[in-house]
Amino acid sequence: MEPRISYQDTPKGFMDGLLKTGSFVRSSGLNAQLQELVYYRVSQINGCAFCIDMHYKDAIHRGESEQRLHGLAAWRETPYYTEAERAALAYADALTIHCDADDEVYEALTAHFSREDIANLTLAIATINTWNRLNKAFRTVAGNYKVNVSLQ
Repeated sequence: MEPRISYQDTPKGFMDGLLKTGSFVRSSGLNAQLQELVYYRVSQINGCAFCIDMHYKDAIHRGESEQRLHGLAAWRETPYYTEAERAALAYADALTIHCDADDEVYEALTAHFSREDIANLTLAIATINTWNRLNKAFRTVAGNYKVNVSLQ
């Protein structure tokens, strides 16, 4: 596959907002391992090979197990996730697939997360969906991502 657009070819400042948003989410207090699960799951749904590669590597770096990552495609049928993670994954699925979350999905979150956490989780989901769409449109080639420890 040939890339259509390289990020180096985009206008100066093109990614500044997304990078700043990512930095905000990373420092928001939202559990970093949960963030990676959500990023990986959303990237699976969207079929973004670059982001799947990236978030798999980042999740492993943060101590996530291969079993849990491989099980994400069928997270509802596997015993590997906490109730809080299940609520977050259901929310991520709903916002990614339907661009909406019904009351039942939202209420499940409130048993495990504060309003601030839910706001940060929502921003994380929206941001990874944006990155997925950019990388799919640009045809960013997967496989060469290296974990950037300074961003952890």
